[in-house]
Amino acid sequence: MTTTNFSPESRRELWWAAIKPPMYTVAITPISVATAAVYGVIGQINGFLFGLFLISGIAVIAWINLSNDVFDSETGIDQNKAHSVVNLTGNKSLVFWLSNACLLVGISGIGAIAFFQQDWRVLGAIALACALGYTYQGPPFRLGYQGLGELICLITFGPLTFLAVCYSQASPPSPTLWGASLFVGISTAIILFCSHFHQVEDDLAAGKRSPIVRLGTAKGSTVLAVSTASLYVLTPLFILLGYFSPWTLLLFFTVPVAYELVHHVGQYHNQPDKVRNCKFIAVKLHFWTGLVLSLGLIL
Repeated sequence: MTTTNFSPESRRELWWAAIKPPMYTVAITPISVATAAVYGVIGQINGFLFGLFLISGIAVIAWINLSNDVFDSETGIDQNKAHSVVNLTGNKSLVFWLSNACLLVGISGIGAIAFFQQDWRVLGAIALACALGYTYQGPPFRLGYQGLGELICLITFGPLTFLAVCYSQASPPSPTLWGASLFVGISTAIILFCSHFHQVEDDLAAGKRSPIVRLGTAKGSTVLAVSTASLYVLTPLFILLGYFSPWTLLLFFTVPVAYELVHHVGQYHNQPDKVRNCKFIAVKLHFWTGLVLSLGLIL
């Protein structure tokens, strides 16, 4: 798709959509919740290492976003996606090398943390997460095309990221950390799951067997409702098990956002033009549940 015929105003909107600023909370939220879980266990954190981890995580997310645009351009699945960075620039090679530069920045930051703490498990966990992230869209794997993206998302942004944060703060893993990692892993996977509803036709044309292609949009909306509800079941369960503080019940203040997401998808699941924004409602849910959970873990 060529974007040269768009007005300057339209191109600015496309670039905003391509850069996806709200999506960078996908890096900020897991790192913040994991750090809050560590603080809740050991009562202290290293603020400098937390900040360095955040910057590194944002750089890694930039690599994921840019490299996915490159890989998708090779399969043709983004031919109708005007806000693809490759389509906007018309230079796949430039985007590819820019994505690699972002990865280098991210890995270098994590490497610096590992060196400072003299604990290379930090780097190992993130390296494994990045390797799994590559298999999502990268050749020859392209596991996202087989419907495995959500599982990869849950593992990388859940246990692996949380474990790396735990080691970066010189804290032993705890039930609190594992419980929080499952929670955030699910809420992050929900974002990816929601991104499929509006692009079933493009996915089918490119041979991508996303969960929504496999299930259909109606069953997919039911799966989304169950997955979202699980966040509000896990929290009191982890409180009863002694993993979470009772303060994490503050999470129920985010129920209106969860309802907005489930209701919106339930109503428009088979209407691509109306359901396409559900991913950003999912991002909002991810952000607010992560913020409230962090607060509850600290208190």
